[in-house]
Amino acid sequence: MLKLLQCLLLFILSVNAFAVDKITVSGLFKNKAIVTIDGKQRLLKVGEPSPEGVLLISANAKEAIIEIDGKQKTYALGQHISSSFKKPVGGNTVSIAPDSGGMYEVNGTINGFQVKFLVDTGATSISMNRNHARRIGINYKMEGKEGLSQTASGLSKIYIVNLKTVMVGGIKLRNVQAAVHDGDFPRIILLGNTFLGRVKMIREGQMLRLEEKPY
Repeated sequence: MLKLLQCLLLFILSVNAFAVDKITVSGLFKNKAIVTIDGKQRLLKVGEPSPEGVLLISANAKEAIIEIDGKQKTYALGQHISSSFKKPVGGNTVSIAPDSGGMYEVNGTINGFQVKFLVDTGATSISMNRNHARRIGINYKMEGKEGLSQTASGLSKIYIVNLKTVMVGGIKLRNVQAAVHDGDFPRIILLGNTFLGRVKMIREGQMLRLEEKPY
């Protein structure tokens, strides 16, 4: 009897120790999902864990909620899930939901001043208009380097400045380059790649997660 219990305990420990490295979502249906787990295709059904311990919480034709190691996240069709779902030690994250137009807006701060950002992966740098800069207290004409930027309405005069701090959620970066447009464009401050390039961006269904990179 004791030997049987020891074998059972060893089996449980071996199952719990199984580490999922990579999952690909290849099919989505109501309450079912077809996934490939470390090269093995599985049909997941709601409430029935796979041999690897991956549990489907819910699913429809667009997305599925999958639980791995007790953590639930939303994934879209064709999305790859890897060990990146593990949060780096000490890393801060912020999740951003899209608005009705599919745009991602988020509150943050520049040099300690409250602002609203529009996430724009197509923007080379953080971009703001002259009124934003004045409100924050940036003397862009004195401190910035003059240049030109191509916008939808043509060439626009800009000033390249260095921001002391930029903070979104719990993610705080220092010495971030930005462009100040000497006009009324853009209406909302664009959170461009001088910030986004220094964090990790992860799509979770419709949600966008920014994750601080470990140093």
